[in-house]
Amino acid sequence: MDYFFIDKRIFLKFMNAILLTGSAGFIGSKTAELLLNRGFAVIGIDNFNDYYDIKLKEYRNNQLLRNPNYKFESADIENFSELSDIFKSYNFDAVINLAARAGVRYSLENPHVYVTTNIHGSLNLLELMKEFKVNKYVIASSSSAYAGEEMPFNEELPVNKPISTYAATKKSAELIAYTYHYLFGIDVSILRYFTVYGPAGRPDMSYFRFIKWIDEGKPVELFGDGTQSRDFTFIDDITEGTVKALKNVGYEIINLGGGKNPVSINYMISKIEDYLGKKAIVNRKEFQKTDMDITWADISKAKKILDWEPKIVFDDGLKKTVEWYLENKSWLKDIKL
Repeated sequence: MDYFFIDKRIFLKFMNAILLTGSAGFIGSKTAELLLNRGFAVIGIDNFNDYYDIKLKEYRNNQLLRNPNYKFESADIENFSELSDIFKSYNFDAVINLAARAGVRYSLENPHVYVTTNIHGSLNLLELMKEFKVNKYVIASSSSAYAGEEMPFNEELPVNKPISTYAATKKSAELIAYTYHYLFGIDVSILRYFTVYGPAGRPDMSYFRFIKWIDEGKPVELFGDGTQSRDFTFIDDITEGTVKALKNVGYEIINLGGGKNPVSINYMISKIEDYLGKKAIVNRKEFQKTDMDITWADISKAKKILDWEPKIVFDDGLKKTVEWYLENKSWLKDIKL
């Protein structure tokens, strides 16, 4: 395959080019890696915001830059002018939008930035896709949309009662995508992710914090009694589903989750203790109103439409994550939580 980047122009032969937003993020970087391994050209954009320690983003992005078929553009999806210049410079076959403001609790402290990124940023991408005739859109949504619904969560549930600004903005982005599908024929895959975990994950996620705190002998901050459970999904399974979602589906909302019995936070802590050979010091705090007691995905639609189901069981995925932490402990010790 012949493939060259010259003066920000992309010249392709026998390759497809994907615009991947949030490419230095946890899911974004692993999705870019899989796309590159599958023979795609990837133009990644990220704004390297400081929601969490950017050393992790730099680590991920530097891994990707080793591949000549990866081109990085520093940009913010909130900035229409920056995005427009990128769309003018490249010919995209599809857009995978993984750039988002994440974190339920932080969305209560800074709601405006969640609206500008998760809603306005998505709108900017869809407007440019319409203008430049890019017909495939994959966007990350969240299991947080299902708050208050009966489990296992399936895609037909109304999800009209979000309990956090984060969830509300994710649902809004889904609705805007439907509008552009209906009006302009853009093919849309909306992926509702369920608690993604794995190596090089986000340091605001509980499993990352717990591993670091337990290893360092610091108290684990546990909101609630630890019986709350999550449908944990390993990062490699999530990226496989995300790449498979590039197929034409019309407009579909699809769950990507573990699909089996949810795992309690207490169980996760006990397994981290086993893998590290250390006991946790637990500092219990009041359960947060914006948190969900339990998440559990019905993944029958993903099996049918994408021929996808997760392969990595929780214990194995968590062990891989702890092993990655121990291998990179020399610099992870300085990561701010």
